[in-house]
Amino acid sequence: MSNQFKAEVFQNQHLPQGAKEVHAIMTVSGEKDDAIPATPNNGRLFGIICDVSGSMGGGKIHAAKDAMVKVVSLLPEEAYFFIVTGSSKASVVFPVSKATLEKKAEAIAAIKKILANGGTLMSTWLTEALAQFKKKPDAVRQALLLTDGMNDDSDEQALKKILQQCEGVFQCDCRGVGTDWRVAQLQQIAGKLLGTTDIIPNAAMIEADFRAILEKAMSKDVSDVTMRLWTPQGAKVLFCKQVSPDIVDLTHRAKPVKPQILDYPTGAWGSNESRDYHFCIEVNPGNVGDEMLAGRASLVYTLNGAETKVVEARILATWTDDEAKSTKINNRVAHYTGQAELAQSIQEGLEARARGDIEVATAKLGKAVKLAHESGNEATAKLLKTVVDVQDAPTGTVRLKREVAKEDAMALETRSTKTTRIPKSH
Repeated sequence: MSNQFKAEVFQNQHLPQGAKEVHAIMTVSGEKDDAIPATPNNGRLFGIICDVSGSMGGGKIHAAKDAMVKVVSLLPEEAYFFIVTGSSKASVVFPVSKATLEKKAEAIAAIKKILANGGTLMSTWLTEALAQFKKKPDAVRQALLLTDGMNDDSDEQALKKILQQCEGVFQCDCRGVGTDWRVAQLQQIAGKLLGTTDIIPNAAMIEADFRAILEKAMSKDVSDVTMRLWTPQGAKVLFCKQVSPDIVDLTHRAKPVKPQILDYPTGAWGSNESRDYHFCIEVNPGNVGDEMLAGRASLVYTLNGAETKVVEARILATWTDDEAKSTKINNRVAHYTGQAELAQSIQEGLEARARGDIEVATAKLGKAVKLAHESGNEATAKLLKTVVDVQDAPTGTVRLKREVAKEDAMALETRSTKTTRIPKSH
């Protein structure tokens, strides 16, 4: 795997005298190498966690069952899978099994018997899923959680507790069908378990979403990958964020390995994907002409207890009195700083709209329109138009729409952290 990945660092290493903050964007890219087996010896384990509470009754449970049947039928024979259903309690509909034709047929028969009733206690669902994932500790472990409703408030503490136990064991993509679920609740689960959150506006779209998640899960080659960051004595990491394909703040998830070395979890990787990371490191300022290594970032994975460093990049700092050099902002750093600002403006604008603060909502969402336009983030710009009437895109002059479909506001909220790469013209 080591010769499949490459890393590039984009930064302006020239700092004015007295400056302490070093910013850098690191792009890690994998390339498919046919000489290296695509599937690891330890296999892949895909878990389906499906809400079967009473509100899922009718068309939603039928569509979910059809989608589960399709996903099971599409599983490659070398993969492993399991199915957990959940309401007020969870049931293992089908335990961890290899996806042989015989086992798939048994699982499909079990799916067809699923019925919907009861309440919603998601902690019980994750508890059962965790027990299944622990059966294959060396596999690439990915779950898909589907719900249509809100978790019961009484479950809040139990959910936090089980999420701590699940963290690092498996990843989980969360999907909400319809509009009666809470974005923040699913983001809490997906965020802790390094997954994505999205809305499936209607039940007919469940199958396509399930297939896309399965395809992504089956493309992963290795789990337990961390971003390892070394910084010099006296330095402090102000933040470490994944900024592409979406924003994931990893700052508070740092695990000290040795003095001056921190590990940040990145989840499973496929050999043909690319991600960008933004580091901000505070260092002791040097004198004009001083140069220093401000950080060394590497991707490390663990397999069968052995660590392998995949790729490494250096983050530099040079102090100068040349203003033309020190005031130049690297365009990639500027781009992703703007993308983070865009996500924050959307989230703050939607919160203000929900509490009826029209003035703040208009200002924040107007700023978001301007940032989306400037950065070429067309997908976000399109979503913003479902919530505001854009009178002038470049300036961010907008008016809040009086009638906004709940699914449009939820789609904007769930997808606000999706970023765009820097336009090719830059």
